[in-house]
Amino acid sequence: MFFDEAKIYVKGGQGGNGCVSFRREKFEPLGGPNGGNGGRGASVCLVADPNINTLIEFKKRSHFKAERGEHGRGKSQYGKSGKDWVIPVPLGTVVRDFETGQLIADLAYPGQTAVVAQGGRGGRGNEMFKSSTNQAPRIAERGEPGDERWITLELKLIADVGLVGIPNAGKSTFLASVSAARPKIADYPFTTLEPNLGVVTVDDGSFVLADIPGLIEGAHQGSGLGHKFLRHIERNRVLIHVLDGLSANPVLDYDQIRQELALFDQKLSEKSEIVVLNKIDLPDVQARLSEWQTTFSLRGLELLAMSAATGQGTKAVLRKVAGLLKSLPVEHSPTEGMAVFEGPGPEDHFKISRKGDAWHVSGPRIERLVAMTNFDYGEAIERFQRILEGMGVLKELREMGVQTGDTVVIGGFEMEWEW
Repeated sequence: MFFDEAKIYVKGGQGGNGCVSFRREKFEPLGGPNGGNGGRGASVCLVADPNINTLIEFKKRSHFKAERGEHGRGKSQYGKSGKDWVIPVPLGTVVRDFETGQLIADLAYPGQTAVVAQGGRGGRGNEMFKSSTNQAPRIAERGEPGDERWITLELKLIADVGLVGIPNAGKSTFLASVSAARPKIADYPFTTLEPNLGVVTVDDGSFVLADIPGLIEGAHQGSGLGHKFLRHIERNRVLIHVLDGLSANPVLDYDQIRQELALFDQKLSEKSEIVVLNKIDLPDVQARLSEWQTTFSLRGLELLAMSAATGQGTKAVLRKVAGLLKSLPVEHSPTEGMAVFEGPGPEDHFKISRKGDAWHVSGPRIERLVAMTNFDYGEAIERFQRILEGMGVLKELREMGVQTGDTVVIGGFEMEWEW
């Protein structure tokens, strides 16, 4: 089964906690702080692997949580960072944030990598808080939480040439006759329910050919198999438009498919194409071949003829395609964007709201500050208050009317106002 869509949950590892420790050796009763930092949490990464051609693995597993960093230890020992979790995906995988739809990465080239969930940094040990005015700090940070999100994976096949046309035009038969691919073939609509790939060798060269399921009117809106498969054409350099010789009006079929391509994406209708009339081994089709070739000629198009079933004319079609590929500029498959981790935006902003009897303060930096503060240490609490003062949180709370004894919830941490 071919799977070209998936939704998965990814979570970066939490950073390790920093350590509070002091050097205690003989003759060194006041050796100073030596608590090490925690290690960085592991990140979740996706890497494009040419040996994979489907997203079926994500049907079996949809949650990926990277390991956390090790905690810091005494004697200035830093915690070990977590090992990044690298997940292979097929070439042509487009990654988006599930909630916003924002593009995260377009993995089109072998080895291309994207970080989709960043691991948290390790908390600092008390060794890092030593200063000229505080020679024995009793403070250490907890590890920073890793990023977490739901993402969607969407596979767009990477093939040099794509076969398009109405259902039962003979695309699958053509692919089977010119390559080792073995698509399902039968005489009823929508035999092809999934894209098929085949490697075609012609003379001294080769190219990858994709059989795209048949398109019908309204496909760009999702009718029939619709846009579920139209996206697979976007990376093709050349299109082979296969016409059914037994159709009542191949010209009308051609115009209909061209319109569907343009409505889905105007760039698809601008791709280089070769138009082929199939089933010329049948007498009725052979009898009208000249008529159809004249009609297409008046439009400035050359209409090739073949029989995918018998192989008649298929070699000429392949050579035409190979020649067209060589004449086109050599370029990488178009991508939607660079594979890059989208880090957080400005983090100093915060929001204060009143819910019942409690004041709630939220914001990216504040919530991370709470997660990394170890409230078991008095110095850590004092530092937490200084940072809130510097950010303007305490000032705004006072201006909004907070009173002594009120409950203030900051990043999920509940406290009583006493300042």
